[in-house]
Amino acid sequence: MTTYKWDLIELLLHKVQGEDSSYAPRAYAEEYAAAKATEGEQTENLDHLKALAGEYEKLLLERGYIEPRPEEQGGSGSNYILTPRGSSLLSLIDSSIPGNDHPRQVLDEQEDALDEVTFDTVASKAQIA
Repeated sequence: MTTYKWDLIELLLHKVQGEDSSYAPRAYAEEYAAAKATEGEQTENLDHLKALAGEYEKLLLERGYIEPRPEEQGGSGSNYILTPRGSSLLSLIDSSIPGNDHPRQVLDEQEDALDEVTFDTVASKAQIA
């Protein structure tokens, strides 16, 4: 069973959503670690988190959660936009939305929650949200 760091994925998706500049997952991993430390949580080794953020970027791109930003929207080849699947994922795991623990729990119960078919099936169920 594949497990994911939903807080890190949430941060990566928010960065895609809000940035027109180059996407920098390793820098976002540093931001993630600093935020967790401020909250008093212990985080993993920073180098591991940076590598994980890079792996998540690749996975999100390959599985259709993000895609390169079109040139007419300011795309530079190193920045992204959310796809409808990525927007759906973000809405499920967004920590600013009350009750986001249940969707994360349902996703964690899947063999691989970010597998495209698995995610689309789970996300289409009204009771997840």
